[in-house]
Amino acid sequence: MRVGSLVVCAILITVTGYAKAQTSRPNPRERGMLSTLRPGHPRLIGLDSDLQRCKDMIARYPQAREWRDKLRATAEQYLTEPPVEHVLIGPRLLTQSRRAMNRIYALALMYRLDGDKRFADRARTEMLTACAFKDWNPSHFLDVAEMTHAMAIGYDWLYDTLNRDDRKTIRTAIVNLGLREGEKVYRAKGWWTTSAFNWNQVCNGGMTIGALAVADEEPDLAAYIVSQAVKNVPMAMASYAPDGGWAEGPGYWTYATDYNVYMLAALESALGTDFGLSKAAGFKESGLFRLHFAGPTGRTFNFADAGDKAGGTPILMWMARRYHQPLDAWIERHSANGSNALDVLWYAPEGKGPVDDKEPLDAYYKGIQAAFFLTAWDDPNATFVGFKGGDNAANHSHLDLGTFVVDADGVRWAVELGSDDYNLPGYFGKQRFTYYRLKTEGQNTILLDGANQAEKAKAPIIAFSSTPQRAFAVADLSAGYAKQATTVKRGIALLRRRDVLIQDELTAPRPLEYVWMMHTEAEVSVSGATATLKRSGKTLTARILSPANARFEVGVTTQGSKENPNKGITKLLVRLPDKTSSARVVVLLSPGAGEPGSPDVKPLAEWK
Repeated sequence: MRVGSLVVCAILITVTGYAKAQTSRPNPRERGMLSTLRPGHPRLIGLDSDLQRCKDMIARYPQAREWRDKLRATAEQYLTEPPVEHVLIGPRLLTQSRRAMNRIYALALMYRLDGDKRFADRARTEMLTACAFKDWNPSHFLDVAEMTHAMAIGYDWLYDTLNRDDRKTIRTAIVNLGLREGEKVYRAKGWWTTSAFNWNQVCNGGMTIGALAVADEEPDLAAYIVSQAVKNVPMAMASYAPDGGWAEGPGYWTYATDYNVYMLAALESALGTDFGLSKAAGFKESGLFRLHFAGPTGRTFNFADAGDKAGGTPILMWMARRYHQPLDAWIERHSANGSNALDVLWYAPEGKGPVDDKEPLDAYYKGIQAAFFLTAWDDPNATFVGFKGGDNAANHSHLDLGTFVVDADGVRWAVELGSDDYNLPGYFGKQRFTYYRLKTEGQNTILLDGANQAEKAKAPIIAFSSTPQRAFAVADLSAGYAKQATTVKRGIALLRRRDVLIQDELTAPRPLEYVWMMHTEAEVSVSGATATLKRSGKTLTARILSPANARFEVGVTTQGSKENPNKGITKLLVRLPDKTSSARVVVLLSPGAGEPGSPDVKPLAEWK
């Protein structure tokens, strides 16, 4: 009976357009969630009052005017470009969904600010083109969520410029190509509905925004969608606890947090409440995670599937106002390029920077077991270290327990290679950890007997200290190497706010091969226990302090035709002359031409 009912419902979707028969009457609690729905349009994210505030910011602040001008230039460029197409890259329509979203936000906001009908007309063309697609690729639901978001913003912000037929066409697509597809997943309890990471926020967020856009015409469906999203998104928001870190890495922190904020902002603007979601533990602190994970070179500690460009995200402006945290706004004003519509809409002039805010130079994120160290906030040549233990089973993780990056003198010396092509065979399946950039061999960590770390291992940071002269963290990596060793620990210290010391200690039940690895874009020359790295006219010296018989080598990172060839990357190795069952390996990285330090080598147990 259940299967037959679903077949009938599927036929109704195809034949009748809205297919109201599929949605059962919402219960009183669900129906009550829309009782405060703002009548009319716009109601999503940017109300008319927000628009007036935006105009005031543009009038008062040169940076806001500069960003408005950049956005207008971007919108002018969109006028000359063809609309989106139903073209998949691999299994994804996502490039087209994001293209539509970026264009519609920019075009619609510029119309609302300047009244130039060309922008509204071009946004209409974009929407009608996407709404004529056969589908929004529900097999990869992020595509549906982002396209629904895009259409909902255009429908809501440009409602008064659309004729009755246009409204019906766009509304029907939001319902049939977006919300009905979401409803199917909710009723089947699909995996992303309760995921702990970015798919949850993106999909629930996109569905929420679409539902709120058409809630007056489709109240039952909208009530069901919103109730499901509000119930489910806390499962992902719990991943920010307790301190705002994000285990998927900086890139997916941005993606997940962007959609989390889009959802909260839309609920607040349309309903006057976010149902307490913005009070989730760790969420308001997450803006500072964005501050700490980027070094003075403008590159992030890009662990997991992440690129290393820091960039900006306008949700920091929203967070600054929502949580009365001006430093968040400062971060965005010093990171964004100003071409994002929400940077213009949400512009916030508050905040004087981390120096004035007395933000600590070092940070330990307990939730993700990562630590960051910095010489100074206001020095572009500062030494910066990102270091993690972490969880190899976290979404998008690489087998990288113990990995690190180092900036000094304006150069990124130790680099994380980041993700490879998502369309590689089995990239998110059984072949994932056969690819160089994802397996242990491709990280700045320890390789034992040439084997990968355990795929479900966790590595806690067991010690952390921050003082003016010495800051450090120690991670217990033992679980990652449980098949080879008894204990494996790594400590990283920032000495004299300049030099970086990496110390490994291991014991094993039998002799094994130990290899220390660091990937770099620098030119490398080695001479016994010393290696000299040169890049951009700067120099960094690496010295092996222990054991006396260890030597540096240069390794190979070039891969086959399908993988990223890692062009321009050199791998600096420390290899012991013999297999060992007990070792303490200590490497000191000293930037600049000055005299390197000569720290005493002490057991990690004494660091505490």
